[in-house]
Amino acid sequence: MVSGRFKSRTFRRVKIRTPGGRTVLHHRKRKPKLGTCPETGESLKGVPRERPYKMQKLALSKKRPSRPYGGNLSSRAARAKLKAKARSIKSE
Repeated sequence: MVSGRFKSRTFRRVKIRTPGGRTVLHHRKRKPKLGTCPETGESLKGVPRERPYKMQKLALSKKRPSRPYGGNLSSRAARAKLKAKARSIKSE
């Protein structure tokens, strides 16, 4: 019988095929939802949807885009912010 904590849908069911040929049911934690931009609310592209223990093992270049504000703002919001910054410097 399965343990009580696995009865809720907090854990997702994954069918795993063993070397012996049997198919067994494993319970894995679900992935977190996608990161969102604080300004536009759209999902962040290029940011993986992984649990913290897997994110720690990733290289920095795989965790977020290398552009300015990458991983924090969406590309549209970052572009608008950079344009505003350039315009404010130009007017001074």
